[in-house]
Amino acid sequence: MLAAQYVGNKGFQVVEGQMVTPAADEVRLQVGFVGICGTDMHIYHGVMDQRVAPPQIIGHEMSGTIVEMGANVKGFAIGDRVVVRPLDYCGECPACTAGHSHVCHKLKFMGIDSPGAFQNSWTVKARTLHKLPDNIDLKQGALIEPLSVAVHDISRARLKDGEKAVVIGGGPIGQLVALVAKSVGADVMISEVNQVRNEFAQKNGIKTVNPLEQDLDAAVKEWTNGKGADVVFEVSGVKAAIEAMTKIASVRGRICMVAIHSQKPEVDLFQFFWKELELVGARVYEAADFDMAIELVASGKVKLEPFISSVSSLNNIGSAFASMDNNPAGMKALVSCAE
Repeated sequence: MLAAQYVGNKGFQVVEGQMVTPAADEVRLQVGFVGICGTDMHIYHGVMDQRVAPPQIIGHEMSGTIVEMGANVKGFAIGDRVVVRPLDYCGECPACTAGHSHVCHKLKFMGIDSPGAFQNSWTVKARTLHKLPDNIDLKQGALIEPLSVAVHDISRARLKDGEKAVVIGGGPIGQLVALVAKSVGADVMISEVNQVRNEFAQKNGIKTVNPLEQDLDAAVKEWTNGKGADVVFEVSGVKAAIEAMTKIASVRGRICMVAIHSQKPEVDLFQFFWKELELVGARVYEAADFDMAIELVASGKVKLEPFISSVSSLNNIGSAFASMDNNPAGMKALVSCAE
């Protein structure tokens, strides 16, 4: 079998991989498709080399088919089409025992802290699997993981029907947040500086504002009749968004922090006092978020096909990453890992 290893300095090598026989609680998957996500691009740029320890097989947005099962695995069968929730948790720490294993104190992220999905065959714990229904193909299945991020964000923000939400940042996750917000009945606006991404959102029925061309605060006030946004999702990770999020939020509005800020930002805490704002964090996802993401796609409420920008073979993984690096407006590049 073949496996693609990230070797550092924007480099990959495709090597003869090792097929791992599943333990009693594991399954072996024939990998179908793997998406390239923002974290993968950070790895590609070398900023996570100390954590990833190249050479390493990365990749975690995936779909595949069960081809071998451990003796104790129940509820699945050979041939089942599945996606992987790529979190390896301890089950014993205070977070896990409280039912929050997705923020386990010792959490290992599969495809970053351990070998990932950019290979023909991947052996994983059965507890990480979610079945795909017949009407979701493997290409769409590879996008269930990022959609689950968006589902978790909406859940954490407690967004509900009739509320107005502003998503700051129109990359893949921001676009998915907007679509999930729309699916629960909210009115949604995306703030994004890239016109191609704004046009993508508009095709999906999402209102957009380019903050380089229009004052975001004024646009939100006009849109909400002076009230401000009930919920703001900060998905961009830039300083200007931190400054904007407290301005555009309504009295008793909620701000959901989705983006990862590598530098400690300055936050206008006075606005939290003055408008009684809430700030909630949202990290990855829970099992229920995967189930909801699959239901949204199966029911047709969220369509994932428009997000697929390209499909490349495993042998051409380096070119796939380079193309994404040179196309910041692109949504999702998939790598086909089938033999």
